[in-house]
Amino acid sequence: MKVHVDPHIRDTYRVFPAEGRGAYLRYDMNENPEGLPAAFVQRVLREITPEFLATYPEPSRFLGKYAAFLSVQPENLLAVNGSDMAIRYLMETFGEEGKEIVSVAPTFEMYGVNASILGYRHVTVPYDEALNVNVDDIVAAIGPDARIVFLTNPNNPIGNVYTQDEVRRIADRAEEVGAVVVVDEAYHYFYPESFVQYALTRRNMIVLRTFSKLFSIAALRLGIIIADPELIGYIRNAKLTFDANSVALLFAERIIEEPGLTEELIRIENEGKAYVLQELEGNGYECRDCRGNFIFVRTKKDAHRVEEILREEKKLLVHAYRHPLLRDFLRVSVGSRAAMERFLKLFYEAESEA
Repeated sequence: MKVHVDPHIRDTYRVFPAEGRGAYLRYDMNENPEGLPAAFVQRVLREITPEFLATYPEPSRFLGKYAAFLSVQPENLLAVNGSDMAIRYLMETFGEEGKEIVSVAPTFEMYGVNASILGYRHVTVPYDEALNVNVDDIVAAIGPDARIVFLTNPNNPIGNVYTQDEVRRIADRAEEVGAVVVVDEAYHYFYPESFVQYALTRRNMIVLRTFSKLFSIAALRLGIIIADPELIGYIRNAKLTFDANSVALLFAERIIEEPGLTEELIRIENEGKAYVLQELEGNGYECRDCRGNFIFVRTKKDAHRVEEILREEKKLLVHAYRHPLLRDFLRVSVGSRAAMERFLKLFYEAESEA
């Protein structure tokens, strides 16, 4: 017996992350290689009682505290099950079958995946050989059928950033055709320039934040949508009733309450990045500071062979690319100086063996 399958879902090509990563040193998915301080994690875990786990999530208390943390109002915020879910909600709410979403390429793959699932056309603006993208080309790509423009700032994987003037130009053009602009600030704390104020003052601007990167709770899945209250209301209509889970909300609340924790996490990451870039460049490697918690390094040997040796022999994961512009690079997640010392030792060994 044949069952009906939505043709957009049937024809979507997916590549899911590899599992079984627990036995490896993980520098491949822009996670914090070491995570939050162990004592802090244990202290929060003691608050999770059987009664706590038996109760449905109530995000309002966290959102009130997070609003104060960001200097916005609670009605500007929506908590969801990670930025992946935020992207799906936004595309369901503001997209239209057969119409267009616009992004640069390469970028976060879930923009294209969700476009395929929902039956949208994905218009991409390519980078040039120098790994730059022309904002004029982005503006030109926003045609009358555009419904959503996605800007990741800094972009993953290449790490370019947008100026205030560039985003205003993009938002103005999107407004002319009735499209929304989504600025994904997953890596905000590694690059402090933000467009949150645009999300508070423009009716076609939305900003995304995540607790997976700096705040190091990727396992718990928590993303935040920041927008005008009217837009938040539309997105809430699309949202599952119980979305962000209680454990994620508790950890996020304690993270933003913990004195000095945000600043210390930023300091640790910045120290590790500065160290690894200095060491690699001092040893003759071409590197790119991607403005997030990751870097690019151009390997001296075949990048895919080096990645394979690291994975199979050194039990260390990094990210290699098939994209023609990126095939000579490895993307390496950044952590503390100690984490980067571990990476460098094994990386140099793999390069010598490739």
